[in-house]
Amino acid sequence: MNLDWSNLLTWHTIVNLLDILVVWFVFYELIMLLRGTKAVQLLRGIIFIVLIKIVSLYVGLTTVSWLMDQVINWGVIALIIIFQPEIRRGLEHIGRGSVFVRNRQVNEAENKMIEALDKAIQYMSKRRIGALITIQMDTGLEDYIETGIELNAEITGELLINIFIPNTPLHDGAVIIQDNKIAVAAAYLPLSESNLIPKELGTRHRAAVGISEVTDALTVVISEETGEVSITKNNELLRNMDQNDYLKFLRNELIKDQEPEKRNAYTTVLDWLDERFRGGNQK
Repeated sequence: MNLDWSNLLTWHTIVNLLDILVVWFVFYELIMLLRGTKAVQLLRGIIFIVLIKIVSLYVGLTTVSWLMDQVINWGVIALIIIFQPEIRRGLEHIGRGSVFVRNRQVNEAENKMIEALDKAIQYMSKRRIGALITIQMDTGLEDYIETGIELNAEITGELLINIFIPNTPLHDGAVIIQDNKIAVAAAYLPLSESNLIPKELGTRHRAAVGISEVTDALTVVISEETGEVSITKNNELLRNMDQNDYLKFLRNELIKDQEPEKRNAYTTVLDWLDERFRGGNQK
């Protein structure tokens, strides 16, 4: 059977294909913009409501179907309110044209950031200067960025040190790093209410654990009392990290060209605990 390509490749067919490609591209970009945000966390609830609606129609549950209709009708307005930060971020990306540009070489910037963090951590830890530095990963931190004082500055060790010098205007609160820049300083992070946090740890550590409970952000904490360096991520608090420990952890989490399994936070935590345990036994 021979296909008549002249009948298939008509203007109408080409327009339909273009229409499908445009819709596919729009959905793809929406997924990329919402990936890792609170919108993804709420997606399961939306799917569950839609499934209830379909089942109620099929079974004939009139009241349930009517209730789901009301939820869906009013849900559109609720979604706009709930997803306001994500919608705004998406519009900002479109306005800057960054939807169509992918950052292909981030390792150099990430390495510079790690060097700046190392310089600041070493200086402040030795002098017992308290610090709280949060690095945005996949989940957006716009809600917390709005609470801080905007800087939008290049990351340098000197700037980080100056921010946290005691009795300066910006030292109280968290520095949030977004897209390899210091987005804000003096930001407020949610405090954890976990009873597992040791009593001797203060507000900075509770804030670091708190942000790790609700996002995948990586947070570095320096104790004002002891100079101890800690890191939180994915609701894990890693304490008493020396320079080799935190540099290894930061590189595993931030450098993009590593093996997927090496970038797994859980594996990184286990490796660190194992290394610390063996080191303690040797002593």
